[in-house]
Amino acid sequence: MDKSGAVGWDGAVNAWHVAGGVYRMGRREWLTAAGWRQAHHDGVRTVVDLRHPREARRRDTDPAVPDDALAGVNIVIAPTEEPDDPRFTAVCGPYLNDPAHYLHNVRLYPEKLVDVFRTISEAAAGAVVVHCAAGRDRSGMVAAMLQDLADHPDHRIADGYAKAARGINERYRTHGPPHERERYLSEAELTPLLEERGRSVVKFVRELNTRTFLLQNGLRHTELDNILRLLDADHQGSR
Repeated sequence: MDKSGAVGWDGAVNAWHVAGGVYRMGRREWLTAAGWRQAHHDGVRTVVDLRHPREARRRDTDPAVPDDALAGVNIVIAPTEEPDDPRFTAVCGPYLNDPAHYLHNVRLYPEKLVDVFRTISEAAAGAVVVHCAAGRDRSGMVAAMLQDLADHPDHRIADGYAKAARGINERYRTHGPPHERERYLSEAELTPLLEERGRSVVKFVRELNTRTFLLQNGLRHTELDNILRLLDADHQGSR
């Protein structure tokens, strides 16, 4: 991990340190066998996949990874949305791609977000990675909530979103976007967009109040305490 918080596991795309023993990234299928071993060395024992189950599949271009490379790492599918739900598409579009829509997502599926955080709370034995497809918005929504719990100031929460948005934008420059709704953005386009979306992600967590939201929707105080300890922990190095 460098000073910016970028994580260098082999093959990982858009991978960043969030706080304590929590990381975020794009598709886990991008990691090579060496990347999984590096993540395990850095203490990762749980990977929370925020995608719908139908998205969690290997592509022909993904590296071949033997099962033993993932030994000791528990992968949990915990989607944050129902992508075919007309209530979701009415307020978030065909997929979540703007922090201005995070609050809609959370209010539609409070039980799903609680399930995500409950999974994180149960990972007390090691570090946790949360990931979606691009590593930008679903993971960005959860990462912002985690940063809120960690009492990060507004500028760090906005910066967390900006780093991930820049990270996947660079991937689009070098590898092309995954579909026609995404494209590489020039710096002239990206900078004002990130300023706007940085404000939106901060507004999201300040309006939500993550701690209150989770407790009101069923997360237990003991589970919240586990998460807070993880966010405050030092999980660097072998475990």
